[in-house]
Amino acid sequence: MVLPYGRQTIEDDDIAAVADALRADFLTTGPTVEAFERAFAETVGARHAVACANGTAALHLAMLALKVQPGEVVIAPSITFLATANCARYVGADVVFADVDRDSGLMTPATLADALERVGGRKLRAVLPVHLRGDAVELPALEALARDAGAVLVEDAPHAVGTTMNFGNVSEVVGDVRHSAMATFSFHPVKTIATGEGGMVTTNDPALAERLRILRSHGMVRPEGCEPWWYEMPEPGFNYRLPDILCALGLSQLRKLPRFAERRRQLGALYREALAPLAPTVRIAEQPAWSDPVLHLMVALIDFDAIGKSRREVVGALKARGVGTQVHYIPVHRQPYYRELYGDLELPGAEAWYARCLSLPLYPGMEDGDVEKVAAALKDVLGL
Repeated sequence: MVLPYGRQTIEDDDIAAVADALRADFLTTGPTVEAFERAFAETVGARHAVACANGTAALHLAMLALKVQPGEVVIAPSITFLATANCARYVGADVVFADVDRDSGLMTPATLADALERVGGRKLRAVLPVHLRGDAVELPALEALARDAGAVLVEDAPHAVGTTMNFGNVSEVVGDVRHSAMATFSFHPVKTIATGEGGMVTTNDPALAERLRILRSHGMVRPEGCEPWWYEMPEPGFNYRLPDILCALGLSQLRKLPRFAERRRQLGALYREALAPLAPTVRIAEQPAWSDPVLHLMVALIDFDAIGKSRREVVGALKARGVGTQVHYIPVHRQPYYRELYGDLELPGAEAWYARCLSLPLYPGMEDGDVEKVAAALKDVLGL
């Protein structure tokens, strides 16, 4: 059996919760949606949480809620999943790609400042920092730069459910949106909690929360005093609703977040110990001082040139030894669509990250011995 780089942990009570939802009156647009939203908002410390179909829908809704217009600019890091940049294109905005720190993969104040210079005279509306792997970006500094440029932050946080931060001796939680207009999450099976597919947007702004709820359901509103069947559409929205069935699973999973988080942190500590002898050829991605992550990804940075093997060779050899891996991510600015749109970009941090990154197995169902198996296989394959 090959250890996957990530997988869901579904237990009997999760299955029972979904079965109960199937027996209930509502399969979708029912009370379980609001219950999941309330529980998630309370967990991360936000005033509002709005559930939606997936993490990509969450990002798209965030752009719609801010009324980002064609020709305006959104800044996104190049090391992220495609959706972070694509959400700006969905509303006709241009993307300016920010570089990242070569050892953490995160947008930094310096890389954001560089991206701001490349905005030129165009109107900047939003900056989308990504809490990559589960580690948090330096939110106060990024917020200050965005604010001075007339923009707001929208945190792309699918990797960071449960991650805590400390800025100026103040403890914060990813998703409490103290430094941003909104934060977006994903509940894809490899994430920290799973609903199958699913997403969430948190915000402390009641007006944004209301727009998010309207836009996730075709843009429909029901004015007071009208007939009970009456609805109106002031602007088009989308069918981005999350069904009660999946919210039931989300509620069950959310109750397990403390256990999942503790186990991921334990596995992270085991990896740090097991991979230490492989340095400097193998290093774990750098953790910022302010971040206490619930890691979604265990990223090893490997000097493939030093060992004289390609990443493809290493991936294949690890798989033959029962260890699955993945690469997070191909720099988005390299994608054919964006190269045709904006030309070739020089983002050395993103290139250095991509050249070395390899995601190793990490999920709560792993045994301690699985970490030892991965480390031994990596040592053998790399010839260290």
